[in-house]
Amino acid sequence: MKSDNNQHKPGTPLGGQGGFNNPRREFLRQSSLLAGGLIAAPLLSKANYFAGAADTIKIVLIGCGGRGTGAVMQALLSKQNVKLVAMADAFRDNLDKCYQSINSDEAAESAGGKSNLKAKIDVPEERKFTGFDGYLKAIPFADVVLLATPPGFRPIHFEEAIKQGKHVFMEKPVATDPAGIQKVLAAAASAKEKKLNVVVGLQRHYQNSYRELFKRKELIGDITSSQAWWNNDGVWVRPRKTSQTEMEYQMRNWYYFNWLCGDHINEQHIHNIDVINWFKGGYPVKAQGMGGRQVRKGKEHGEIFDHHFVEFTYADGSILNSQCRHIPGTMSKVDELLIGTKGKIQAGEANIVDSKGKVIYQFDKSTENNPYQTEHDELFAAIAKGEYKFADAENGAHSTMTAILGRMATYSGQVVEWDKAIHSGLDLHPKEYGWNVLPPIVPNADGYYPVAVPGVTKYV
Repeated sequence: MKSDNNQHKPGTPLGGQGGFNNPRREFLRQSSLLAGGLIAAPLLSKANYFAGAADTIKIVLIGCGGRGTGAVMQALLSKQNVKLVAMADAFRDNLDKCYQSINSDEAAESAGGKSNLKAKIDVPEERKFTGFDGYLKAIPFADVVLLATPPGFRPIHFEEAIKQGKHVFMEKPVATDPAGIQKVLAAAASAKEKKLNVVVGLQRHYQNSYRELFKRKELIGDITSSQAWWNNDGVWVRPRKTSQTEMEYQMRNWYYFNWLCGDHINEQHIHNIDVINWFKGGYPVKAQGMGGRQVRKGKEHGEIFDHHFVEFTYADGSILNSQCRHIPGTMSKVDELLIGTKGKIQAGEANIVDSKGKVIYQFDKSTENNPYQTEHDELFAAIAKGEYKFADAENGAHSTMTAILGRMATYSGQVVEWDKAIHSGLDLHPKEYGWNVLPPIVPNADGYYPVAVPGVTKYV
């Protein structure tokens, strides 16, 4: 492998990317250091079994931005005997910032004053890896790999971790295009064969209120329609610096390029879409919708839309009306609603009402948990016991594909069918990776990037 200043050839996974944004809500606001999540697991040399407290579960972090920092903190704060032994990121400054953050007194205080937190971090200089191939050098040290890079790199990182027999926690979404989805599904099948635990950061599956609502979903009868929202002001923008190549600029400002992010319908709204898929017990067969760039349309905003409205149709004919928006000053709402023949599930209110509006179940919000921590706690507990309990990757891939399907529908303005889309072979990624390689999308002479045009843009 060449140095990280050179090109990385196709067919091998990429190095970790930093700067992963963590747009979490109430739970995250309590402590940025405790937000998000990845996990840890055992060595195949131990037959995927850890006998107890004496056994150390070695974790490796790939992607050292905000998401990775939160994830590794949660892994370290699980009740199991875990130790961070290696880190990788495309950028050294991201790695250094993460390392300093988790080693700080503030981190120890946020962890409840746990004096042994620093003892769980053993990452000498020789196990800090950067560049496009950094992940390849870090993964061999792991029992469990934490994948927290921008989602465009998830398929190749996940594929490599499973190939090397590692348990995995990976953040959502798990891909940005159908080609990536196929890669994740193939690796997920291999993980099942090897009995490797895989958790995906669709944390509502680990949240008490959602779990209790799911147990009682029969109270609303057959689900006939649903709604989902992720509407807010949007996220950060990272300005271009004169010293940057186009590749570095896009990787630093990754949220605004589809090969790295997949648009905000994929990177954020997947949470709400996934809830509907979960409660429906299936995935849409087609989608149509509309979207565009009304406000967020500067050079720094790359190619993504600032609003999407999608009508997803399921096999039983039921509809999900999905909306997401990144426009300052507009109504903010992140929620899900499921309507059935007997009543409604109101996720934000954590209750179920009958057809007359009477509350027939109300979750006690005082018993709510931090699902970002719970997903780690449960995964590590299973690993420590030698249990194979978690196989989230397939659902993660299909819910990601649902979001991608929505993007394909809004970008094209056409009805896009699931089967055609997932088998389309659409691949947004460059053929090789290097700091001087041109990304798949580049600006014109005026500095603006090409943007999808409904009625003109075609996919399948």
